[in-house]
Amino acid sequence: MTRRTDTHPDLTRPDAGAPFFSTWRVGTPERQRQAVEAIARTWERRPWPADGLRSYHVYTGHDGETLLHHSQWASEQAYEAFVKTHRQERVDEIDTAVPGIERLGLGRYRRHGGLERAAGDTRVPGLVVVVRADFAPEAAERRVGWTDRLLGTVERGPGLISAHFHLSTDGTHVLIYAEWESAGAYDDAPAAHWDGARTWPGLRGFTSGRYGHALGLVPGPSATDGTAAPAGRGR
Repeated sequence: MTRRTDTHPDLTRPDAGAPFFSTWRVGTPERQRQAVEAIARTWERRPWPADGLRSYHVYTGHDGETLLHHSQWASEQAYEAFVKTHRQERVDEIDTAVPGIERLGLGRYRRHGGLERAAGDTRVPGLVVVVRADFAPEAAERRVGWTDRLLGTVERGPGLISAHFHLSTDGTHVLIYAEWESAGAYDDAPAAHWDGARTWPGLRGFTSGRYGHALGLVPGPSATDGTAAPAGRGR
């Protein structure tokens, strides 16, 4: 079965070897709400679709127009098997409930490192900030140096809970997923660590978005042994 959770995902979990992110444009805050409800209904009324899917989370964009999706897979092969057997029926039901959703593409990643949540930190993130840094096609290998530079300079300020750096498997960009205590804490944080990163060879530019966690879905109790898979870190 499928279970809803308010717990944010643990982006460091070692059994999630294929983290995916995607964005939907739905148009208005009301359609954001309707789409989240449609996703929840569609998934909760069905069994958990695959052993290789660790969790699925949806976030509402502060822009009032978009939804961010983050799914944690054991492998890309596990995702491809899901696409062949279970994805389309879910897409069809959601699109019937909320027509006109624009799906802007799916990104496949490998986590490269990050600033992990400090031991004993139980704060619930009030804001998730996602930054995408795009690189020229010939500069794919320079992404690692750029990422390592930022990893060496980012500091845990008063409101920063964690920051996770992902390299896209297609070589085009880096995605940073940062958890903040609040939007105010993010706005007050210094940006000095970005200074040298903005002029890195091959870097084309940045895009970013602010999000709130709206829905978490994880495997429920097993029909055979009554146990549940871990949902991530408690928050």
